[in-house]
Formats: sequence, C-alpha cells, structure tokens
Amino acid sequence: MRYPVTLAATALGLILCLFSSTGYDPHNVFFFMFSPVAWISDVFYDIHKTPVIVMYALTVLCYAVIGYACDRLIAAGRRRRRV
Repeated sequence: MRYPVTLAATALGLILCLFSSTGYDPHNVFFFMFSPVAWISDVFYDIHKTPVIVMYALTVLCYAVIGYACDRLIAAGRRRRRV
C-alpha cells in the first residue's frame, strides 16, 4: 500500500512550519489558521509558554496522522469496491 496523501499532508505541515519559522509571517497568522495543534492548545493553555519547536513537531505529526487516516479510508473504500 502506498501513502500519497500521507506524504502530501506531511509536506504541507513541513511547509507551514518552515514558512512560519522564516519570518515572512511575523505574527504567525498562517500557522495559527492552519495548525490543528495550535487550535487545540490555545484553548487549554497559553500557547506562548510552549516551545516553538514542540509546536512545529506536533503540527507535522498531526498532519502526518491526518494523511495516514485518509490513506486508510481510501484503501478501505477501494477494497469494498473490489468485493
């Protein structure tokens, strides 16, 4: 089984984190708009007390998990069509 959505989603997470870390987005607007980890963590505690590298790693991991779940759903749908 190949994982094209997992690779694409992980690349998207990496691009988001790299764009945020370069300084082109000084207030991290795009990072907070597109990072599910930032959405959840901002609700429960002050996000500014969390190390940035942890937020970036969790964002990439979250996108990889979302992509993997999509790949599994696609594979299950293909299996059902074959049967």
